[in-house]
Amino acid sequence: MKSATAFRTISEVSTDLNVPQHVLRFWESKFPQIRPLKRGGGRRYYRPEDVELLRRIQALLYEERYTIKGVQRLLKEGRTADPTPPLPEDAEDEDTPPGGPALEDQADLSEPAGLPGDLRHELTMVLDELKSLRGVLSRLSGQFGRKGG
Repeated sequence: MKSATAFRTISEVSTDLNVPQHVLRFWESKFPQIRPLKRGGGRRYYRPEDVELLRRIQALLYEERYTIKGVQRLLKEGRTADPTPPLPEDAEDEDTPPGGPALEDQADLSEPAGLPGDLRHELTMVLDELKSLRGVLSRLSGQFGRKGG
């Protein structure tokens, strides 16, 4: 087993993240923050910080359902450590993943807006549950394919 500070090949990173190598190369083209060292023959060697960034990008895209443009915006703003819900306008990007649009009327529950704390907490829990259900439905529609027309 390699140490935590060791560089990783694209094959190792692909296996660790369970993402095909071509997806990692695609992400490199979309996110200039990912800068693996390239050695003879163009072989890529990822630094530990590159792997962590790839892990965060993967979570934002696949779990939190951000679009490529949404993740680019977060990285540009330096907000990758703070998971926040996708912005509704992300659902209109051409890079929107299958599974439907984002919840269009997401209230900013972090601001008081006159709601009592317990009600705000309940609404936050309901919103989280809806997001979770949306993810389940998205995975199911991907698993069985979309039918109809």
